[in-house]
Amino acid sequence: MRRAVLGATLAELAVHGYAGLSVENVAARAGVHKTTVYRRWADRESLVTDAVLVYSEAEFDLPDTGSFEADLHAGARRLVSWLTGEVGSALVAMLQSDAARLPAVIAAKQRFYSARAQHVQARIDDAARVGQLPERTDALELITTLVSPIYFRLLVTGDQVTDADADFAATVTLVAARAGLFIRAD
Repeated sequence: MRRAVLGATLAELAVHGYAGLSVENVAARAGVHKTTVYRRWADRESLVTDAVLVYSEAEFDLPDTGSFEADLHAGARRLVSWLTGEVGSALVAMLQSDAARLPAVIAAKQRFYSARAQHVQARIDDAARVGQLPERTDALELITTLVSPIYFRLLVTGDQVTDADADFAATVTLVAARAGLFIRAD
């Protein structure tokens, strides 16, 4: 039931945007009664936040091939593919709306990137042990540099984002990381 409701939330978000999203339509799309939705999620904000977190965690990940360079390129391409797909496009639209300023959405974004940074930090530490990256490379700085040009094109300029853009972002990020620009001061 949870998966059906969260999937229906993202589908409704893609069709109607945050402003037009209603719990009643989400419930109907999921095949449940609206009271079932309200029992788990207090309001539309918490429902959307949960849906975005659950689905984006699965989509923004680096594969583990043994080559951090290949993993970074694959991860950036996967991110671009997701952000330009149906669900990701709805998320981008939501981030450009008033919903992006909701406290729950802001907190969810912070939790999401903190969790991603912890996961990527473990991968970075493995890459450093085998000489692919400098020791003490900071995951949050690496992620920020990787996603910034992608988000800039999507959210600021409105340009179409391609695999070439993902590869460029990954290459720039890798060059900066190998140059020691992301080393933690601790």
